[in-house]
Amino acid sequence: MTVYDLTVPQLIKMLKNVDRWLAAAIAHADRKKYDVNNLLKLRLAPDQFSFDQQVQAVCDNARLLVARLAGKDAPGHPDLAASFDQARARLATVIGELESYVPEDFAGAEDRRISLPWMDGKWMRGDEYIAQFALANFYFHVVTAYSILRHNGVDLGKREFIGGVPMRS
Repeated sequence: MTVYDLTVPQLIKMLKNVDRWLAAAIAHADRKKYDVNNLLKLRLAPDQFSFDQQVQAVCDNARLLVARLAGKDAPGHPDLAASFDQARARLATVIGELESYVPEDFAGAEDRRISLPWMDGKWMRGDEYIAQFALANFYFHVVTAYSILRHNGVDLGKREFIGGVPMRS
């Protein structure tokens, strides 16, 4: 399994899942007769990111993870969506960015030096970055966004979180 296989398809899958959760939240708000955008500033704890920040973090983590491993600069995005429509547009943009990568973009990614601003000049190899930090950080924000919606009554379950899986017979 390659770095591409471990990252790009799975990140795209989860971004599409998050988009489906936003669609479910919109439908839930319509049924309950409230403005879905009221969910944007909700959070699980006072010191955690709000829902809109979680979605932003999901998008930023996905695009930066892939760009760093490919040795490229990720395009910038404006921070914070002011509506569910803007959040969904942001997800679609990032999905499109990730879909533009090909396996060859990740040649040497396992050994690429990855350094983040908070690392004070230290670095880790690409394979360590994936396994020890980047995927865990991505999923932290994914599960927190999911939990905010679930906690506020949006009908989501494990199937909606995991999404489709390859089945063989």
